[in-house]
Amino acid sequence: MRLHPPVLLSSLAALLLAACSAGGDITRPIPTRWVSATQTPHRLVVMLPGRGDDLQSLGKRGIAQTIHRHWPDADVVLTGLTMPFYREGRAAQRLHDEVLAVARRRHYDQVWLMGISLGGMGALLYDRAYPGEIDGMLLISPYLGDKAIYREIQAAGGLDRWQPGPVQALSEANYQRELWRYVQGWSGHPGRTASIWVAYGDRERFRDRIALLAGQLPPGHAFELPGHHNWTLWQPAAATLLEHAREKPVPSKAVRAVSARSEKQTRD
Repeated sequence: MRLHPPVLLSSLAALLLAACSAGGDITRPIPTRWVSATQTPHRLVVMLPGRGDDLQSLGKRGIAQTIHRHWPDADVVLTGLTMPFYREGRAAQRLHDEVLAVARRRHYDQVWLMGISLGGMGALLYDRAYPGEIDGMLLISPYLGDKAIYREIQAAGGLDRWQPGPVQALSEANYQRELWRYVQGWSGHPGRTASIWVAYGDRERFRDRIALLAGQLPPGHAFELPGHHNWTLWQPAAATLLEHAREKPVPSKAVRAVSARSEKQTRD
């Protein structure tokens, strides 16, 4: 049975570094804006905003232009996948049905998710729910849960030794545990991490948790940059990830599918 992201606790909002939460009308489709590639398109990048951003602010920040400077062959879809969609509990399912399923009709060679903060967690939860369906993830300061789960993992001697307990359907009470179980499942499955990249700030609150995730990635796929949890960091972080991921080979769909199945068997 395919599991979808949880209804996020309202307390999650207090843990995310943003002054206010962007709204959104969940009775309507996820808002999107397509920004065409500056060259013949071969790739698609779907952009997931952080908690304080929405479709309009992503446009103002010029993130699509940043992507095009490094990946001119990429069409970009800016999304308004904001906090209300996560609270609804169907963010990954709706992203799949309303955005990615439509995009795949254009038959891109590669489809990537780029997510900032809350959007980084959204990208991970999407890949957990639909393993092997995207070609890569670019994670910028991803939100990965609170200190309690991190301390539990550290007290166990690290992610490899941590025992998360029986697998459970995602809920508002256990989404952090199940998210880290998914990350733990990357161990021993290099096909799952060869096209996952992360960048974060050396002075942001979530640095310890992101560094823990970074330890599951291949060498050279994680970047700790100067800065806090804000756009002053996120613009150069996006450029860093795009530049380094640009020329790296992406595992074939067959390799990703085998790795995803093996990971799921380990998780189950």
